[in-house]
Amino acid sequence: MKSVIVALSLTLMAFTGTPDVRSLDEGAVSPPATLASLQWLVGHWVGKGLGGETEEVYAAATDGQMMGMFRYVKDGKAGFYEFILIEEREGSLVYRLKHFNRDLTGWEEKDEIVEFPLVAISDDTAWFDGVTLQRAGDDEMRVGLRVGTKDGVRHELFEYQRAE
Repeated sequence: MKSVIVALSLTLMAFTGTPDVRSLDEGAVSPPATLASLQWLVGHWVGKGLGGETEEVYAAATDGQMMGMFRYVKDGKAGFYEFILIEEREGSLVYRLKHFNRDLTGWEEKDEIVEFPLVAISDDTAWFDGVTLQRAGDDEMRVGLRVGTKDGVRHELFEYQRAE
């Protein structure tokens, strides 16, 4: 049954172009991976998501970390930012971030960081627990995001083009 669900999920992803968003099962260990698998992510990406304009920039990996930045703009006004680190940890990867308002006040407490451990990885997709980064060609990327709301969970799609 599980293989049928996975096949259906992959078929849906191929049909809609929307990356699936996965979860790491309780007690499961993230698979082996290094930042070399995400070299395609390095660069400047611009696109749309959350009903506005979005932008992500990723620097080449240094010392087991890839630094990134996210910006959300709606109606010409900056809404919020994220500082991102994708880092190698215990032989795998973890996607870490902090949110900031437009005035740089943080959403999370000072020592709090939002973390998404790696669930699976392929040549063109990294599935973190709640965040999927998918290369859709040399100059296109899709990001799927699971967002918790007061009414449950919703999925968001961000579609990017390489800006360079």
